[in-house]
Amino acid sequence: MSSNLTLLREDIVRLCERVEGAQTRAYAIPKLTDEYPDMTIADGYAVQSELRRRFIEKGHKLVGWKAGLTSKAKMQQMGVNVPSIGFLTDRMARPESSAISTSDLVHPRVECEVAFVMKSDLQGPGCTAQDVLAATDYVLPAVEIIDSRFSGFKFDLASVIADNGSSARFVGGGRARYVDDLDLKTLGVVMEKNGEIVAMGASAAVMGHPAEAIAMLVNILADMGEILPAGSFVMSGGITEALAVKPGDSIVARFQELGTVSMRFVE
Repeated sequence: MSSNLTLLREDIVRLCERVEGAQTRAYAIPKLTDEYPDMTIADGYAVQSELRRRFIEKGHKLVGWKAGLTSKAKMQQMGVNVPSIGFLTDRMARPESSAISTSDLVHPRVECEVAFVMKSDLQGPGCTAQDVLAATDYVLPAVEIIDSRFSGFKFDLASVIADNGSSARFVGGGRARYVDDLDLKTLGVVMEKNGEIVAMGASAAVMGHPAEAIAMLVNILADMGEILPAGSFVMSGGITEALAVKPGDSIVARFQELGTVSMRFVE
């Protein structure tokens, strides 16, 4: 996939409207490349940027970013060789231990992630994991509820980027810790669904070290002419595979050193 823009402005607006409709009214759509087979990664980000502009215009607040497809398994599963990023707004946040409605989601799935909260701005290109750790205020455990809006959960990188990296909801919990007090490479995590262990992983699954995923995100932002501002909440990507959830399910993610994050799902 080349990184040049191939879509015209009216195509970008049309695709943005299609994605926005699917996200706000919770219905599935065919992947965008069915109609635009030459769509590039840059085109995907152009649609995502238009979506962000619209959400902010409607009063959503940008609170941070997320890295997606950061684990080798995820990349192989999706047949891609670069991760992707998406934006997070205040309306996606849900409190720890809350009941999360699934009626406004299409294919809800959960994954465990390490979240970083930044104390200083970060700017690419050339941002490194070391730069990320130096700019981090603290980390905390999080669960991301992803929701691909594409029929049959089938998509490619350009489409998933346009769909804002399948971003839907996120829950931060546990206890905040300084990065110097942790070995962020080796944190173990266990996900329980309805009291049974359904997934386990270690934070090294995320590009060898979660800070590498944040550095990559900062460098992608630089390509878009953006920086990662101080105060941002940034999710570094799924440690475990994404597991489907439905009404009645309760999820507990237990992170070594960082405590637990829990939530339940309702209609």
